[in-house]
Amino acid sequence: MSPRLLNSLPFHFMRWRLGMVGTDEGTERAVVTRLVDSLNGTTALDAVVALAFDAVYDVEGRLDVANTHLYVTNDYVMELAARHPRVLFGASVHPYRRDAVAELERCIARGAVLMKWLPITQGFSPADPRCFPLYDVLAHYGVPLLSHTGWERTLPTVNAAVADPTLLLPAVQRGVTVIAAHCGTRSFPGESCHVAQFMRLAQEHEHFYGDTAALNLPTRCYAYPRLLGNDTVRAKLVHGSDWPVVPVPSPRTIGWSASLRALREGNWLERDMAIKRTLGLDETYWHRAAQLLRLPNGPQIRAG
Repeated sequence: MSPRLLNSLPFHFMRWRLGMVGTDEGTERAVVTRLVDSLNGTTALDAVVALAFDAVYDVEGRLDVANTHLYVTNDYVMELAARHPRVLFGASVHPYRRDAVAELERCIARGAVLMKWLPITQGFSPADPRCFPLYDVLAHYGVPLLSHTGWERTLPTVNAAVADPTLLLPAVQRGVTVIAAHCGTRSFPGESCHVAQFMRLAQEHEHFYGDTAALNLPTRCYAYPRLLGNDTVRAKLVHGSDWPVVPVPSPRTIGWSASLRALREGNWLERDMAIKRTLGLDETYWHRAAQLLRLPNGPQIRAG
């Protein structure tokens, strides 16, 4: 972790809520324990996808240490998934890596159920032709791409110009199932909102979806009426919790009584689900991620 990331107020708050007091291996183990305990504390989820987070690379394919604020290796998450049967492996491969195709194929061979990107933090555009070889690999193996859309404040922004979900169109055109994380929502008032672009893509393309990760935050929940009010878009929503970001119920979306009940739930995975149940998300929603990831028996999972 970079000093800049440790100075981020949202990231600092998240660390405080998790009880993280250092950056050593003991702290990492404590976070893993918290995740596993949260998963074991719910019977509603059969599994979670733990996400790797690749470093930043420059246009020459060299590691960009100065702009790498958080780095969680694929091997780390592979090993985590191997130790915990209810944890699935979500890979992350920066498209500018010189070994990007080989690394993605290695991850898929080791059981990756999806590939995760956060372009505005990892510093690239999903429309860059350098992404296309990875799209071909994902399409060939039927592995979905989970890519952040909209704004981000927990992690530093490297390139704010790549928040638009429309930049993911080349992936869909090359046969990839795309899950647009956060449905293009802004993270704070005053930022650009890309919900309209997300909704258009979800309606026009069969294999374009959006996850509900972090929508249970006061700054993102504004999108619920639009997303849930359109039957086609509603059928393209995938469950995501954005753990360990803390879900905060909004009285304007579920009312004061339901909000207070949700706040009393200390398990953040359970709290996130309780809010979404109150919003009326149906049974097909809870199984959609498992279907997209082609998991046996359609278990309920979070995609991000």
